[in-house]
Amino acid sequence: MRAYLATSIGVACTAALLLPLSQPSDALAAPGPATAPDQPHLRTGAAAVPGSTQSLPLTPLATRRSPDAAREQGVARRDVRPFSLLGVVWDDADAEFHGTVQVRTRATATHVWSDWQDLETHNQEHGADPGTQERDSGTVHGSTAPLWVGGSDGVELRVRAVQEDGESGPPRALLPRGLRLELIDPGEEPADTGGTDAVGKGSTGEAGGTADSGATGPLAEVERAPAAPMSLEESDTSAANEGLATLGAREIPALTKAEAEAEVTDTAARKYAAPRPRIVTRRGWGADESLREKRFGYTSTVKAAFVHHSATGNNYTCKEAPSVLRSIYRYHVRSSGWRDFGYNFAIDKCGNIYEGRAGGVARPVLGAHTLGFNTNTVGIAVLGTYSGTNPPEAATTAVAQLTAWKLGLHGVNPKGKVTLTSGGSGKYAKGTRVGMNTISGHRDGFSTECPGSRLYGRLGTVRAAAARYQGR
Repeated sequence: MRAYLATSIGVACTAALLLPLSQPSDALAAPGPATAPDQPHLRTGAAAVPGSTQSLPLTPLATRRSPDAAREQGVARRDVRPFSLLGVVWDDADAEFHGTVQVRTRATATHVWSDWQDLETHNQEHGADPGTQERDSGTVHGSTAPLWVGGSDGVELRVRAVQEDGESGPPRALLPRGLRLELIDPGEEPADTGGTDAVGKGSTGEAGGTADSGATGPLAEVERAPAAPMSLEESDTSAANEGLATLGAREIPALTKAEAEAEVTDTAARKYAAPRPRIVTRRGWGADESLREKRFGYTSTVKAAFVHHSATGNNYTCKEAPSVLRSIYRYHVRSSGWRDFGYNFAIDKCGNIYEGRAGGVARPVLGAHTLGFNTNTVGIAVLGTYSGTNPPEAATTAVAQLTAWKLGLHGVNPKGKVTLTSGGSGKYAKGTRVGMNTISGHRDGFSTECPGSRLYGRLGTVRAAAARYQGR
């Protein structure tokens, strides 16, 4: 259970330098034309897509219905600069939020105000494990789950404290201190200024993909101008995928099972190596590498996968998925104070798979996704909310393909069981040994609704499919 710290020593470096850390769970890393209709628009050059964050402090909203201003705060209806994703944060990451958060927004294109929408307030179960450098950095804030609302230029917010059923004990603050509304602009999609790779190949490079997955169809070759030079941070991130794709690649191509087996050095694991699905890199979805901490953090291996839903809502198109990712990334780092994107991978409703936290998709990158169980696991978020909505088949198929490949690199059976040691999760005390499925839902490690009852109910099918991909 030894963790490692990695940092690049120059643009010319093609592999990260590994340095042992003193604490096992404490590995920190420094924070086109051929696109099919249901596929994301991939970043094709190094043009900056900086985006922005507006942070609006909440103020008391005493009303006839709620004369006690301490119980209700918000942001009165107002014009704001354009944004597409929002969330609420507060000062103390350990302060639990007991209340409701509702928001309405005005669409930039139609100038029509939406109905009131609820934000998922119980988001504490996401993040770095207690006692790790990332968690104890002093920069981490409490936060709701973010909500994707699409292009908007007006907002109204109301937050109300509630007394939970059966609550007892000493009096507590009605609402946490320092409540702020964060409005995230993901930045404009960059122009097609360079590169030669294009999207369109099947998600595993083999027959059997679904026609509407957004990851199937012939690979189109498109001639484009040379890509602009990468920054140091972009080079570092791309070099972490050395051997899987060329430096600066916007996607990692799919491999057949035979091709994937040839890349596995462990003899025992090679037998059950699975086809590698196509993966859009961070460069492909336009990650601003200057936001994250500079170093990469690793754990020692991968024993299990935790499946999540992002709880950002389902009101996005697959072409917008890169913008959703850039928004979540900015919210995780700039608003919540994390060192990088929390999840190791993300999957959109069309089945496109995206690299999440930097450090290399084939390596055991330490994420911040399942409080208490980030060590030796991988976190995969399906973009959307699946509490009352069924996840698309393309998305669950992609989860099966990704887990089959990632777990297969470590010889892990997708239908197997594993014992993990809790780092302290609220559901399991620190040091508790917990038996779980090797493909589990977030709720298996923490008392949470995530990944939504509808997605959670599909995990049995995912395990069986992943095992088949491995040839079990």
